[in-house]
Amino acid sequence: MPSETKNDRIFPVSPEKNDTQNIELDLLLQAVFLKYGYDFRNYSKAHLKRRINQRLNISNLETISELQNKILWDKEFFRLFLKDLSINVTEMFRDPDFYAAFREKVVSVLKTYAHIKVWHAGCATGEEVYSLAIILKEENLLARTQIYATDINKSVLETAKQGIYSKKEMELYERNYKEAGGKGELSDYYTSKYGSVLFDKSLSKNIVFADHNLVTDGVFAEVHLIFCRNVLIYFDKLLQNKVLGLFSDSLAKRGFLCLGTKESLKFTDYENKFQAVDKKMRIYKKLYIPK
Repeated sequence: MPSETKNDRIFPVSPEKNDTQNIELDLLLQAVFLKYGYDFRNYSKAHLKRRINQRLNISNLETISELQNKILWDKEFFRLFLKDLSINVTEMFRDPDFYAAFREKVVSVLKTYAHIKVWHAGCATGEEVYSLAIILKEENLLARTQIYATDINKSVLETAKQGIYSKKEMELYERNYKEAGGKGELSDYYTSKYGSVLFDKSLSKNIVFADHNLVTDGVFAEVHLIFCRNVLIYFDKLLQNKVLGLFSDSLAKRGFLCLGTKESLKFTDYENKFQAVDKKMRIYKKLYIPK
C-alpha cells in the first residue's frame, strides 16, 4: 500500500480510512448547515476535499472531526473556513473573447430596452462586475441599468463595494480590456495611488452589492441578464439543476444567461429551455414558451 504524505493524509488510499473520512465530510457539511445555515452538501466533493485538505494543513489538524469541532465552537475560525469554500477566482475581463462576443451579440438587444436589470451572481471581489459596468458605460447603457451583484461571502462583497485593487494586476487587466474590444484605456476608469487603484464611483453608482446564497435563497429579482461565470463547475449535477432553475425563474422573457467557458447547459434539465446565442462563449437566451 502506498505511504501517506502530509498533503494526501486527509484522503489516503486506504478504503477503510477513505470511508470514514467521507462520513466525516458528510457530518461536517450537515453541521455547518445546521449551525450557520450555509449549505455545501451538494458542492463538488473533489472541490470540497481540496479546500478542506488545505485548511487542515494550515491549521495543523489531523482529522475532519477535529475541524468540525473547531468550526462549531469558534465563529472566527468558521469565517476562515467559509472563505476557503467560497469561489473567489476572478479577474477583470476574464476570457476577453467572451466579453467581445457579449458586446457584439447581446448589447444590441439590451439597447432596445428602456430599463435594464442585471444579476451578477457569485460576483466574488467584483472585478468582473466592474468589467461589465465599463462595457455598459461605453455603450451608453449604464445610466439605465441596475446591476445586482451578489455573493455568499460578505467579506469579498466588501472588497467589491470598495472597488480598490492592487495596481500590479492592471497590466493584465489592461491587456484583457483591449482584447475584449475596449474603446479607450482601462486607466480612464480608475485613479492610482500607493500601489492600489480605485475604480470610478460612477461605475458603481447603479450597482447594488448584496449577500445572496444560490443554494438556499430564492429568486432575487426579475432581470434581463444573468452573469454567473465559473461557479456551476463547483456544484454537483443536482445543485446545478437547482440553480439553473433559479436563473430561469429569475429571467424575463428572452433574457440572457452568461456562463463560464467550462460550463454548459448540455445534459441539464434546462438544455431545451434556452437557445445558444454563442455556443463557444456559453451565452444563452431563454426561450419563450407560452403557458
